[in-house]
Amino acid sequence: MPSIAAVFATMNRSATALACVRALAAQTRPPELVVVADNVSTDETVAELERLQELPFRLIVHRMDQNRGNAGGVQEAMDLAFAEGADGVWILDDDSWPRPRALEELMKEPWDPQVVRHSLQIDPNSGKFTWPLQIKNHDGNLHLVYTAEDLSLINSPRSQTSWTGALVSHEVRQKVGAVNGALFIRGEDEEYPYRIRSCGYRFIPVINSILDHPGPADIICWKFFGKHLFFEPGLADWKLYYKIRNMVWLKKKQSGNCTAIAMSLAYLIATARIDGLKRMPLVIEAMRDGWRGRLGKWMSSKQ
Repeated sequence: MPSIAAVFATMNRSATALACVRALAAQTRPPELVVVADNVSTDETVAELERLQELPFRLIVHRMDQNRGNAGGVQEAMDLAFAEGADGVWILDDDSWPRPRALEELMKEPWDPQVVRHSLQIDPNSGKFTWPLQIKNHDGNLHLVYTAEDLSLINSPRSQTSWTGALVSHEVRQKVGAVNGALFIRGEDEEYPYRIRSCGYRFIPVINSILDHPGPADIICWKFFGKHLFFEPGLADWKLYYKIRNMVWLKKKQSGNCTAIAMSLAYLIATARIDGLKRMPLVIEAMRDGWRGRLGKWMSSKQ
């Protein structure tokens, strides 16, 4: 059996991080290693994690030198897990808590390092997927699936992308490279799967591997140039900044200047109509930084 490491990043969320580690400890097939990247917490997160005993795996609490967001935290945690000999890394969020059979179900099929199997994220409040799942149908088109029940009706489903819940093999990591920690947050979940697809690997959802992961209270979806775009009204300034900055940077890299400009205008109009004109300076700053490739931590952020 391959050696599996579960990884996630956290910061000042001791109860949340502890719940995730305990959910991993309750797995019918626990991972061999768990790596938690702590983004310089100022509460009891590190101390509480390091007090845990009698776990069915080795726990490494990796103390980050600086707050690098979820992207930087997962990057360092993944690098450490593979350096410790893991054959595969299961990417989680600190608030994506796996149900007891989640990892066992992921590992039921014979190990194939060229396939990225992934868990399904379900919002415990709604019973629907935390984020709509983009599935390729028989003619290669993408459509959105909102529930596990609907997914079970699709023959041999193949998803377009996955981040939280993805089981990434050492082979994939060697070919694709490390997570881009400079994205900080709200961008790594699109950029890394894009690189995985670009290298010819595919994503397979595993219906009975479930993560309980609360989703946004409200989400607006629309289609633009054949792409599904999602907007969360009332996002905190820093979340909106990273979402738009990283989107502009990624679209420019993926599809060129014209697509990046078109997507920027789409989010500019959506933000103005949904959240109001008062957020335009923030959106413009994010667009400008993304266009110029200014990644890393937003220096105006209150984090």
